[in-house]
Amino acid sequence: MDEIRLRNFRCFREEQTARLAPLTLLVGENSTGKTSFMAMIRALWELAFHNQIPDFKDRPFDLGSFDEIAHHRGARGSRAEEIFAAFKTRIRSGPRRGLLPMLAPSLEYRARFRKRGTAPFPVELRLSQEPLWVQYQYRDRRLWVQFGTRRGSWEAPGYDNVRGQRPERTRALVPFMSMLRMFEAIGGDEDHELEAIEGEQRPVKDDYREVWQLCRQVQFPRSDQPWPYASAPVRSVPRRTYDPKPFDDDPEGEYVPMYLASIFFHDLDEWEALKARLEVFGQASGLFDEIAIRSFGKKDNEPFQLQVRKYAQTRKGPMRNLIDVGYGVSQALPVLTELLREDCSPVFLLQQPEVHLHPSAQAALGSLFCNLAGPRRQLIVETHSDHLVDRVRMEIRDGSSRLDPDDVSVLFFERGELDVQIHSLRIDKEGNVLGAPDTYRSFFLEETAKSLGL
Repeated sequence: MDEIRLRNFRCFREEQTARLAPLTLLVGENSTGKTSFMAMIRALWELAFHNQIPDFKDRPFDLGSFDEIAHHRGARGSRAEEIFAAFKTRIRSGPRRGLLPMLAPSLEYRARFRKRGTAPFPVELRLSQEPLWVQYQYRDRRLWVQFGTRRGSWEAPGYDNVRGQRPERTRALVPFMSMLRMFEAIGGDEDHELEAIEGEQRPVKDDYREVWQLCRQVQFPRSDQPWPYASAPVRSVPRRTYDPKPFDDDPEGEYVPMYLASIFFHDLDEWEALKARLEVFGQASGLFDEIAIRSFGKKDNEPFQLQVRKYAQTRKGPMRNLIDVGYGVSQALPVLTELLREDCSPVFLLQQPEVHLHPSAQAALGSLFCNLAGPRRQLIVETHSDHLVDRVRMEIRDGSSRLDPDDVSVLFFERGELDVQIHSLRIDKEGNVLGAPDTYRSFFLEETAKSLGL
């Protein structure tokens, strides 16, 4: 995602436009909408790439019902009846004959939500790449499917893509690809209620082909499309001993010890590669020098411990149980594991990854993010750490990472009286933050004073 727009969503009343980059840092006071901002990114991803109605109560972003999500100014009748959100992205083609990947023209995906029962429901979804567009819209208790090209635009009542009936009351989402099949089917049906919105009375094959290609750029829906990784601000508490068991990913990282043990027993090459990457960061941050799985048997179903070692000046020192080395390592390990595993997600939504870390380790996280972020891995990080932000600035200044200044966006969330303004800030080649309001610097000074108990 290159840009996101919000309106009437939580604390964002007026339309806000925020620039997203391979590495985006969210900074601002508590309760200024940073978590809500990341929740909407995930919701749009679910809609666009999985054709799934988002659950705004799903961990770690439990935003509640529609009445708790729609902007409300406190007075009777002031709650917004509709939520708007959109994102823009550029689809990158693969390299051909030694050429670099090419960027397609910007795509926009937008959604409007209204209250259905107690939850937000998408009453309109639209995909566009001017002059092409395709959308579905719930209107007058019916589903309408629409698309447009240079020649004109057209609409018709849609069918339920599961039952083959017009959905007077259905809540099923219609994939954009299915819309085009639907239009192709009804295009030759003179009795169908296909109506011209503007331009030519009937679409031709080229109209279907152009909009079909638009949809194929994002391939709606894709069952193999990975999900964003979203971390909770506080991760799981370590245990002295773990019993192997089936696991599912969770925002608190409770599954990580089982995941590490699984690859230790079943894919030694992958374990050695991940172990090496973890230890590189552990050494750079001062958290640990070695990490190991200690099994209490020879089979993968027997108890095990997760251990780390910190070298002394003249000797290696003993391996210690994860529970005995403080919360810094255990709080960082879930985020590190997800970032460094081979099959990592293309989008990371990280809440306060610096929790319980020493300032030097917080700075090391900034370097890690600069080294990992890129065209195929986008990191969106909420942080209260001046050390992390400053390290990112220094990495850009010194040219010690692969990121250019335009590859970093700093979003400063500034509280107003009853809403929040998002400032999209840039970093120049000298590491200076450009366009920051006066409240930006005072925010970090106040955070530092709080951490020192002043």
